[in-house]
Amino acid sequence: MATWTEWVAGARPRTLPAAVAPVLVGTGAAAQSHSASLVRALLAAGVALALQVGVNYANDYSDGVRGTDVDRVGPMRLTASGAARPGHVKLAAFGSFGVAGVLGLALVALSGHWWLLAVGVLCVLAAWGYTGGRRPYGYRGLGEVGVFVFFGLVATLGTTYTQADGLTWPSWLGVGLLACALLMVNNLRDIPTDAVSGKRTLAVRLGDHRARRAYALLVMLPVLLGAGCAFASGWALMVLALFPAAVALAVTVLVGARGRALVPVLAGTGLLQLGYGMLLGLALAL
Repeated sequence: MATWTEWVAGARPRTLPAAVAPVLVGTGAAAQSHSASLVRALLAAGVALALQVGVNYANDYSDGVRGTDVDRVGPMRLTASGAARPGHVKLAAFGSFGVAGVLGLALVALSGHWWLLAVGVLCVLAAWGYTGGRRPYGYRGLGEVGVFVFFGLVATLGTTYTQADGLTWPSWLGVGLLACALLMVNNLRDIPTDAVSGKRTLAVRLGDHRARRAYALLVMLPVLLGAGCAFASGWALMVLALFPAAVALAVTVLVGARGRALVPVLAGTGLLQLGYGMLLGLALAL
């Protein structure tokens, strides 16, 4: 029987900034058009966090029953370690999706845009299909595509739309590239075991050297793009304060950090994404 601490570790807290950051940017974009709503922003954040936790438990379950997580470095694996029964982990995943659904229903009711319920269904299907089902797209190198679309565009645009009843061009920028960087460094760490188990992530397909260069690009380019929002708000130049941290993370990966040495990089990437969301969201609001 898994302990409460193990369940929390299995939810992979280091990845949760990926859920909050797009809500911050989307709310900042709504504030730019004088339409921000604290209640709707909090509901959007709740939906995003519940989906992220659901994705993490779903991945734990699916990778565990497939045998992909037998020999891993990094966060706690509830299913593969035997700490929790596979059925319980699966139940935790769908319970998280259920929480996201309830909060999403409240958000849609407040905004009046009922067609967004279909978008919510697609989000849950994408969350489960990443490593679950007969043909998980995460096993075919398409994980970054899914992350960019749902934890970048959909999360940011949806947050703005439910508050402002429309979209502004900064809300299209999102934080998708940083979300992809988070996934890339996670999969970079797991290249040796993923390649053996048949999990063909983008990092596996690119190979170690090119995956490291891809991470460096994904972690630095968004900071420069965010600063480019200075055309909409001069305050956006604040985002450049994050560039040294982005460079430090990129250098750590480029010089060859492996295994457990990449775990702090994973945490640092999550914090960079959170800082990006806070600074860009604040800049747009100002």
